[in-house]
Amino acid sequence: MLSDSEIQQVLVIAAHPDDVDFGSAGTVARWTGAGIGVAYCIVTDGDAGGSETGIPRDEMAPLRRDEQRAAAAVVGVDDVHFLGHPDGRVQASLDLRRDISRVIRIVRPQRVLTQSPERNLDRIYGSHPDHLAVGEAALAAVYPDARNRWAHTELADEGLEPWTVDAMWVGTGRDGPSHYIDITTSFDRKIEALLSHKSQLPDPEATETLVRGWGAANAQMCGLPEGRYAEAMREVRTS
Repeated sequence: MLSDSEIQQVLVIAAHPDDVDFGSAGTVARWTGAGIGVAYCIVTDGDAGGSETGIPRDEMAPLRRDEQRAAAAVVGVDDVHFLGHPDGRVQASLDLRRDISRVIRIVRPQRVLTQSPERNLDRIYGSHPDHLAVGEAALAAVYPDARNRWAHTELADEGLEPWTVDAMWVGTGRDGPSHYIDITTSFDRKIEALLSHKSQLPDPEATETLVRGWGAANAQMCGLPEGRYAEAMREVRTS
């Protein structure tokens, strides 16, 4: 397993704007604070979300991109790639694998963080079909696609050389986490980043209360003292 001191660049792959901020913005803030470069790959523009706000559909996609860029900046990220796949209709297709592989070859990360491809029946909101499809496509992009010169040969035609990712983390699925990250010192930045998604979160106080509860429960699970917050991940062996 690579330690953070061996990592220069991380790529975070997620289905929707705000997924990173719910799941791992505290960890991202810790990484950027330690001098690690972080880039985001957001598969959809989230234009199927926020219907209760009355925002016209043709305005939602650019708004959500702007919100994600603002949220990323809060935790020290300025490199955000949007793939523009249809929100609510994501499939782990060869096209999506190619598009994620392209970003991997551009960013050239040592570690990739993405969503779990496993449905968790104890927490259905984390198992949105788009999340599962992105997790599966990202796994396939890390191995074997991005490292294989003969996968998606159009990428080589674009001048993008193969790249092998050394380490991969996914969100927790059926088997639970292998890592807990103490995000107490970066938790306020996580909340600030999350609340950048104003079009999706009409009740900021309720959102903060919910996320504080998740963070405190994770901290308790890994034995941290009361008043601490944590995020949970699972490592996937890539070699």
